[in-house]
Amino acid sequence: MSDAVFSYDRLVQFSKAVFSRIGCSQQDAQQATNVLLSADLRGIDSHGIARLGGYVRLWEAKRVNATPQLKILHQTPSTATVDGDSGLGLVVAPKAMQMAIDKAKQVGTGWVSVQNSNHFGIAGYHAMMALEEEMIGICMTNASPLVAPTFSVERLLGTNPICVAIPAGKQPPFVADMATTTAANGKLEILQRKNEQAPSGWIQNREGESSTDPHELKSGGALLPLGGDKEHGSHKGYALGSVVDIFSAILSGANYGPWVPPFPAYVPMPTGMPGKGIGHFFGAMRIDAFRPAAEFKLHMDQWIERFRNAKTIEGFDRVLIPGDPERETEIKRRKDGIPLNNAVLDDIKTLAQKFNLPSL
Repeated sequence: MSDAVFSYDRLVQFSKAVFSRIGCSQQDAQQATNVLLSADLRGIDSHGIARLGGYVRLWEAKRVNATPQLKILHQTPSTATVDGDSGLGLVVAPKAMQMAIDKAKQVGTGWVSVQNSNHFGIAGYHAMMALEEEMIGICMTNASPLVAPTFSVERLLGTNPICVAIPAGKQPPFVADMATTTAANGKLEILQRKNEQAPSGWIQNREGESSTDPHELKSGGALLPLGGDKEHGSHKGYALGSVVDIFSAILSGANYGPWVPPFPAYVPMPTGMPGKGIGHFFGAMRIDAFRPAAEFKLHMDQWIERFRNAKTIEGFDRVLIPGDPERETEIKRRKDGIPLNNAVLDDIKTLAQKFNLPSL
């Protein structure tokens, strides 16, 4: 059975209504909806409306504060550490990124670390906020521990994504938005819904052996760092994930490593937690703090055009620039609608009944 397709506007209306029902202000409900559905528009279906029920369950478990009051704990002209007051990461993160942008406007660069937050959707949304101000945006977050370091069977890191968004001139921006694992957990969730196997190198079982079962995490298995195994460079993915954990949490005072709060509300919270909530890290760099913006964008265009026109391997018609697939998917889905599979639709129907809302 093919996926049902819904217009972006229809999904906006439903998502905003749900966020309002849990107590978000109209402004915060709209912001959370914008971040959430940006994932669906860009083809990152694992982080879009499929997660809406998960955020509601976190709120029901009293792990999410629908009316957070962000507090600056420490700051300098170019830096700040922020307490997110247990708010939705979908709301806390854009506010923190805006702080970084505002600081960059004043002194050239801005850097904001966040503690006491929750899952913030796709990193790309927040990093791309800087593009509108002719700035480079950087965003990262730690996440619940599902990843085993190279040579380990313990789950000590999250998928810990990084995004870097760089403006260009005539060309679309360069947007590298990626997990530091071979695949994000959401990809496994999609495979579970489709009853498909995972590619080799994504996950290992509880004994540390390679597996293709997308349900492996439920049996004590783990996601693998980018690279999959030592021979393919998993120690590099492990290092990258560690950098994100340190920047996001040890720098801000959030939880790190195995103590990061789990996204599923039914999973017990870790004991002996050393910090507060989930941590994020944001950066904004004004282009003209380094060289004239027009000059930079001219050379970014030249860089993009040269790579886009690179000679291809037989069977491939072009070289992609980071951000191309997501940008092209967004154009298509704004026009044709966003596909949702039956499992996601069932979750949405449950939410509609819970909050007495018209279903999709």
